[in-house]
Amino acid sequence: MNFKWRKFADLLKHNNIRVKIGFLGLLLACIFFLLTLSNVFTETYDMERFSNAKNTIRSPITIENTKETERRSREAVQAVEDRYDISSEITQERVEYIIELFDAVKKLEEENITEGKSETTSLTTEQKVQYLQQILSNEITNNVDGEVLTKLVTASDNERSIAKELLTTSLYDTLNEGVRTTTLETAISNVNQKLRYSSLDDDFKQALYTIVNFAIVENSFFSVDRTEEAQKQAINNVEPVYIRAGEVIVREGQTITNEIYEKLALVGVLNNDRNIFPVIGLIILLVLLSGVMVYEIGVFSKYKDLDKGKLASILIISTFTVVLMKIVSLYTTPANQMFLLVPSATGAMLLKILLRERLAIVFAFVYAILGCIIFNSQIPGSLNMEAGVYLLLSQFAGIIFLANVKDRTAILKAGAGIVVINLLTVLVFLLLSFEKYSIADSLLLGSFAVVSALLSAVFTLGMLPFFEAGLGILSDTKLLTLSSPNHPLLRKILTEAPGTYHHSVMVANLSEASCEAIGANGLLARVAAYYHDLGKTIRPHYFIENQMGIKNPHDYLEPKQSAEIIISHPYDGAKLLKKHKLPKEIIDIAEQHHGTTLLKYFYYKAKDHSPNVLESDYRYPGPKPRSKEAAILSICDSVEAAVRSMNQPDKQKIDETVESIISDRLKDGQLNDSSLTFRELETVQKAICETLNGIYHSRIQYPTEKEVKGAN
Repeated sequence: MNFKWRKFADLLKHNNIRVKIGFLGLLLACIFFLLTLSNVFTETYDMERFSNAKNTIRSPITIENTKETERRSREAVQAVEDRYDISSEITQERVEYIIELFDAVKKLEEENITEGKSETTSLTTEQKVQYLQQILSNEITNNVDGEVLTKLVTASDNERSIAKELLTTSLYDTLNEGVRTTTLETAISNVNQKLRYSSLDDDFKQALYTIVNFAIVENSFFSVDRTEEAQKQAINNVEPVYIRAGEVIVREGQTITNEIYEKLALVGVLNNDRNIFPVIGLIILLVLLSGVMVYEIGVFSKYKDLDKGKLASILIISTFTVVLMKIVSLYTTPANQMFLLVPSATGAMLLKILLRERLAIVFAFVYAILGCIIFNSQIPGSLNMEAGVYLLLSQFAGIIFLANVKDRTAILKAGAGIVVINLLTVLVFLLLSFEKYSIADSLLLGSFAVVSALLSAVFTLGMLPFFEAGLGILSDTKLLTLSSPNHPLLRKILTEAPGTYHHSVMVANLSEASCEAIGANGLLARVAAYYHDLGKTIRPHYFIENQMGIKNPHDYLEPKQSAEIIISHPYDGAKLLKKHKLPKEIIDIAEQHHGTTLLKYFYYKAKDHSPNVLESDYRYPGPKPRSKEAAILSICDSVEAAVRSMNQPDKQKIDETVESIISDRLKDGQLNDSSLTFRELETVQKAICETLNGIYHSRIQYPTEKEVKGAN
């Protein structure tokens, strides 16, 4: 009947833990949902064109305003001037006509011969003109009449030389600049203007004006390819117009123009439908994450007692970490990577110190995934993987470098390790980035990483006492503090029950070695062993290890009275521990370390006097050890007392005694509630024997002074 009731009670307790874990997972999922909702869901507004805005509306996302970009591109194209190709062939051809004309006149004057006559005679002006018309190109003769040629022939050599030089130079300059149909008259006028201010004869200038009109023609033609290329370049130079996240689109009371309305529609604050899908995606993600958290907390509950304090610590640490990320995200932009400042390693280190390393690793992944969402610049559908990688590596650094917490300085050392990992991660981001960061920017990002690591260590140190004292969670740092010989309760044991103190130290050594051999909490076992017999300080002389030089008081008491005194010490110790507010784990071990064992000495002594003695009067009321640490300490307590009572303990006696005590505890059912396996008990037995054999190893028997003299 008792077995069935105990099984039913265990089932209720197990189901109660499941409910608590499930509720915690649901509560964390709700908190994460509220903190990340704004990153995937944008608030929408019901408004019409040309109405007045009831609220100041900011853009929830960064998005390109394609219409404005296209408008600017059109303006850039319209501003591009037409491109023209200047024909150098035409330029050269027109100049050569002028040179041909003047060279022909010059040659004619030099030879001064008449066409078709063998003798040399002077030609008349008319004959010279006729001769020129015969030898000049058709293009020249068709456009330059005889009157112009007459003036060229009658001009002096000096005038012709000046005119040739002036015309060719002006033509080159004008034609090389390009002459289009629309600029033809202007080009002719410019050259004529130069001639007008020359020192040539006015009548001769009139002839040159005609030559200029002939020489200057269109040589610059519209280029389709060059114009299109210029337009493409102009479009490429137009920067895309973005509506930035957080940018004010319309202020309260401002009229919603058509342009503003289009911007509101573009950023999605007028469309209710587009927001529901990211929210559904977020809910699915949080369900998956909460499932992982619930599973891992459930695994943790199988190895360690999961009380309200531990559940509250998971809730507080997770909320603190994610809220901290959310606050920093409010000041983070794509150009300002403030996520590097987040002291994310705080949560991971606190979980490792207060609970378990594996739990810290799992939650580190959860926090990193949430960081990807929180630092997405509130752009629905996007994840900031850079932030996620940084947060994950920073947390892993805290977990790895916090390998052995001997004192609180270990947290500061872990902070130094986080500094290194954070800086290396930032360096990786800089080297992999296509952007070129200046030295000043690189130093700024590096300083963010350093500050993040230092804040992680500071927050961990600052928050740890709150969890230890406020929530009653037992951490390694708390255990190390309690293990100090200067603790008032340990000084009380030392001064009032010195034999018990020595016994407790020996039990502590045995318990720690045994627990570490099977992977249990050796530090907890050691510290609990220091305090497990605190109840003996109430009546120290009734316990044999403190009876130095005095008679045994039990010789004058009835067996039942002696049993009552001995049996009371675990519970007296538990009361003292509760009074001094020591952790529950240590109180439980002190109360459970004798389980429901039988005080055989006084029981059989009483039975010698009266056969009707009840065995229950000589048994500890329990409870039995409920943890591996409590069970191992109870074994070590009995073993140490038994071995200490031996006159000359040797290896064989020690091994037999340890085996006998463990076997007796198994038969008596004292280890049923401790979850120790037979394989673990074998390991514990081996560890206890090795430790005791190391303490009581054989020593050389040195002879006395008399024996030495007798030998001589």
